[in-house]
Amino acid sequence: MKNFRIEFRWAIIFSMFTLLWMYFEKSMGWHDELISKHAIYTNLIAIPYLIIFVIALINKREKDFNGIMTWKQGLVSGTIISAIIAVFTPLVQYIVSYYISPDYFNNIITYTVESGRMSQQGAEAYFNYNSYLIQGIFFSLAMGIVTSAIVSIFVKKKAK
Repeated sequence: MKNFRIEFRWAIIFSMFTLLWMYFEKSMGWHDELISKHAIYTNLIAIPYLIIFVIALINKREKDFNGIMTWKQGLVSGTIISAIIAVFTPLVQYIVSYYISPDYFNNIITYTVESGRMSQQGAEAYFNYNSYLIQGIFFSLAMGIVTSAIVSIFVKKKAK
């Protein structure tokens, strides 16, 4: 486990940031009165997520690889971070769904049905805790691996 200390720490930072961001979204009204804007503004989280991954892989390179990292080492480290984030996802989603924004699912269901985007049944099937939990786990793994592959191109460093 000591070999993954940095990955574990950055997965915790990532997860804590997610909670802060969800609180920010809720406080901005994107989970209730401005829910029509949610789909647009929630994507802004990609920017700090990318920054977190860059800093995490640079930290891994400097601390565990003595300033030298191959693309593959970066990919593996980022994949481990992503896997740990996926493990934390149920707890993060639970906190968001039941403490930070407990009315979100009702609000988004109402909005999507009233705007004609989905039927009541379709909205209820898609917008619920279990659906978001499964999406969150798979999305964090998939996007984490893709992000790691891309970021590793830029943070790799050869020996001089």
